[in-house]
Amino acid sequence: MNTKEVLITEEGFEKVKIELEYLKVEKRQEVAGRIKIAREFGDISENSEYDEAKKEQAETEARIAKLENIVKYAKLIMKDSIAKDIVSIGSKVIVLALDEEEEETYEIVGSTEADPYENKISNVSPVGSELIGKKVGDVVEVIVPAGALKYKVVNIV
Repeated sequence: MNTKEVLITEEGFEKVKIELEYLKVEKRQEVAGRIKIAREFGDISENSEYDEAKKEQAETEARIAKLENIVKYAKLIMKDSIAKDIVSIGSKVIVLALDEEEEETYEIVGSTEADPYENKISNVSPVGSELIGKKVGDVVEVIVPAGALKYKVVNIV
């Protein structure tokens, strides 16, 4: 991760801090215990339990480093600073997909906390970047691999 600021909501920042604490306190100890047990099996050159535990240790340490960078370079998007009349990072926006006549609600977030399963879309995603700066009633056209989609901003909450 580079040294640029990381845009993140207060909620997303709290989640990062909780995960980081869990990984540093609990997960590290758990993995260290698995490595210790695997070493007791003897020859580590052909010990799949040891290899798996070391792999998990490396993944855990990589995740810790990533989360520490997020915390270090975080630029918090405060709830009370989110405009209600224009779409910005932190906004929840209700849009009408014009080709399907179906409403969808998205929360515009920084790329580190984007999660399509929770309808949290990144401000740099095709839809998110087109919605930024729009007002209720505005229509945007988004080019996606499947073609062009049109959305009308119905509400900003």
